[in-house]
Amino acid sequence: MASNLHIDERLLTQAVKAGGHKTKREAVNSALEEYVRHRERQKITELFGTVEYEPGHDPKNGRRKR
Repeated sequence: MASNLHIDERLLTQAVKAGGHKTKREAVNSALEEYVRHRERQKITELFGTVEYEPGHDPKNGRRKR
C-alpha cells in the first residue's frame, strides 16, 4: 500500500543511522514494529493487579500424575 507522508527528514535520517538500516523504508517499518510491540506490552502491564487469586492456592494440586 503506497502512502504519501510528510516525515521529518532529519529524524528519519537519524533513525536510519541509529538502526543501521539500509533504506528509509526499512527504518520506518522497524520503527512501526517496535511501536506496536511496545503498545502490546503496555496493554499487558495494565492488567497487573486486576487478577484476583487465593494466596494459599497450589496450582499443581489436582494435576494428574504421569
